[in-house]
Amino acid sequence: MDFDFTPYFEKYEKLVAASDEAFNRVKAAHADCVKCVEGCSDCCLAIFDLTLIEALYIHHRFKQAFDQTAGAEVLEKANRADRQIAKIKRRAHEQLKAGKPEGEILADLARERVHCPLLNTRNLCALYEHRPLTCRFYGIPTAIGGAGHTCGKSGFKSGQTYPTVNLDTIHARLQEISAELVRDLKSKYVGLADILVPLSFALINDYDEVYLGLKDEPPEDPGPKRTRKRRH
Repeated sequence: MDFDFTPYFEKYEKLVAASDEAFNRVKAAHADCVKCVEGCSDCCLAIFDLTLIEALYIHHRFKQAFDQTAGAEVLEKANRADRQIAKIKRRAHEQLKAGKPEGEILADLARERVHCPLLNTRNLCALYEHRPLTCRFYGIPTAIGGAGHTCGKSGFKSGQTYPTVNLDTIHARLQEISAELVRDLKSKYVGLADILVPLSFALINDYDEVYLGLKDEPPEDPGPKRTRKRRH
């Protein structure tokens, strides 16, 4: 593809650096409350989605880090996780249509557990240096839509005040970078920047010119034509 994603990846990496700094500040101030240790995989079971720029970036880094043999095993796990997440989301959509309150549905989704395909046999992230932003904030207090969240294994106590990362602000910046990318790509899919996908989808998807709205889907090959024998 004749398009340079580097400037957009650099904007994303700048946001990653700022996010890591925010995590480290909270950890330094409340070291007794942050319980993140190597081998803890609680955050590797949560369901969350990625914006376009983050999905593209992680897909790119995955392709760089894994050869075909090692990557095949991760992609097989990604396929299984993606099917599982699709079923969970389909059930949630059906519940919403049936009138179940959205807050209850979101609470149910927060309790779902799906193994991240990047979680290896040693209970470590196979792409740790390039893990998503959601993973980087897990373990310290965050807020989404005004509601506070923190890891259940942490020492942060309910009712007390702590430095809190507003994930709505982070998400807004990710969407802004995604929108810039879609605009500069001149994609025919104007809503592409608004699409959120699980990490499993980001790994298995082919981010080619067709998906990004730069080319049309090639017509299906009808196969070889049968030749009729002429009657004499």
